Amino acid sequence: MASQSIIESGDNPDRSRLRRIGRRVRERLAANPAVYQLPTDRAELFAVGDFLSGEECGRLIAMIDAVAKPSRAFDAEYASGYRTSYSGDVDPHDPFVKRIQRRIDDLLGMDPTYGETIQGQRYLPGQQFQAHTDWFPANTPYWETEKDRGGQRSITAMAFLNKVDEGGHTDFPQLGLSIEPRPGALLIWNNADAEGVPNPLTLHAGTPVMRGVKHIITKWYRVRRWY
Repeated sequence: MASQSIIESGDNPDRSRLRRIGRRVRERLAANPAVYQLPTDRAELFAVGDFLSGEECGRLIAMIDAVAKPSRAFDAEYASGYRTSYSGDVDPHDPFVKRIQRRIDDLLGMDPTYGETIQGQRYLPGQQFQAHTDWFPANTPYWETEKDRGGQRSITAMAFLNKVDEGGHTDFPQLGLSIEPRPGALLIWNNADAEGVPNPLTLHAGTPVMRGVKHIITKWYRVRRWY
């Protein structure tokens, strides 16, 4: 995960790819009547209300519980309190997971090889993920590695798997948006602006769960083949 510093154009070798991918995904989602755009003109956020069925959510929750370990972030240890959830990658070779991955790929029109493995996250009461962006700033040690293994993160797709009794919203504080978990709903956002510059306004947080448990899955897409 990234801090909210802005990548200048000279440090953004993926700008043309980000611009091209953003335009293609934007046009594809705009043509899909099942997709609606969230009310902001400062970032590109979309949602699909019933992307996953109740049965699919339940199967994914069980898979997450089987692999969940203390979450890590690129630039913070678990003990720091920055990201206190539990998470784990679900088996990308499982036929059920492959079907879910392909549906997300097809919805976005993304090359499947650009997608990272689906990650599941579980938040217990008091757990959170503080404000962060999904794109990689150029002034970090991990960018030197990530730019050679798929490059910048272009699109994020995140699905809520269960209702949370209290708390656990996904907040975009710079945009004034707070999204309550709704089982089966898929949230999508472009990590860059229309010109292909990583957008600091996509700063978001998983707010603390107050009561209950929160499960989500997240799939990040790069600008080239990820490995």
